[in-house]
Amino acid sequence: MTQASIQSIPTTGSAQWQAKAELFDYRQAANPVRAGLTEPIPLRQWDPALHQSGPTAVVPLDLSNELGCSAPATSPGLAANFVRIEAGEGLKAAANATSLLFYVLHGSGSLKRAGTPQLDWSAGDLFVLPAGEPPLLTAKATSVLYWVHDGPLLSHLGVEASTARFEPTHYPAAMLQRELDQLLADPSSARSNRLSLLLANSDLPQSRTVTHTLWAMLGVVPAGAIQPPHRHQSVALDLIIDCDPGCYTLVGTELDTSGAIANPRRIDWQSGGAFITPPGYWHAHVNSSERMSRLLPIQDAALHTYLRSLDIRFSGGLQGNG
Repeated sequence: MTQASIQSIPTTGSAQWQAKAELFDYRQAANPVRAGLTEPIPLRQWDPALHQSGPTAVVPLDLSNELGCSAPATSPGLAANFVRIEAGEGLKAAANATSLLFYVLHGSGSLKRAGTPQLDWSAGDLFVLPAGEPPLLTAKATSVLYWVHDGPLLSHLGVEASTARFEPTHYPAAMLQRELDQLLADPSSARSNRLSLLLANSDLPQSRTVTHTLWAMLGVVPAGAIQPPHRHQSVALDLIIDCDPGCYTLVGTELDTSGAIANPRRIDWQSGGAFITPPGYWHAHVNSSERMSRLLPIQDAALHTYLRSLDIRFSGGLQGNG
């Protein structure tokens, strides 16, 4: 580090202004994301055993120690959690966040929030809420929900969520299944790189995303399918909804000359488990089982879309949605 030259003895006031000033050689500071300084986002996987038993509770998928975040966080901008609610019990999902997304893995129940009509939810439903009072989730049957919100981003910015940027929105399981069936029945789907439904909100026509910060996709990987590698600058928090042994994701930082991921790390899927894919990593989903698998990636891609920084790429050199 170099120090700025001070031409005169500063007054008390100017000394206070300069007390925190630092200057770095560009070569030492242009990319501070490295071990020991700004820690890179790690690859991590969470076992479904986290939510298969136990009392009513929020179970954070917390990497805050590794990331240097002041509160539970799964990435610098997002927090993912499993929410387990015993039958007949309730839990308030409290977070200082502009976007709260819930996917119901198991069970059924209701949501109550001041100023919002009651929502009855069941397995396979997805719903999102904007900033507002903490919702009360009450379970009719013992339930597990996957909950992602953008609280860590607001914590970093030092702000409180106060304005709703979209209307509370429900994507029922029956709606999702109907649209997915239509997609799979389309003859052109056999030639598609991805078989997925992107969830969107009519309040957000520019980004075509589920909220103004969150991106959500209900995807399937058919039996025997191998998806070509792709990458993007958003962080992916992948929930595995349903799979058989033999489903996995290959992850790595480079491609070889054939377009495959060089020296990949293999992440084996488990139904009800989750994993994180860091930004910029190449990843490819593989289903070597005899049954179609389902996954739900949640990303901060809506924010990247707004910033024009998503930069999604596929191993064949394509850019865009693939």
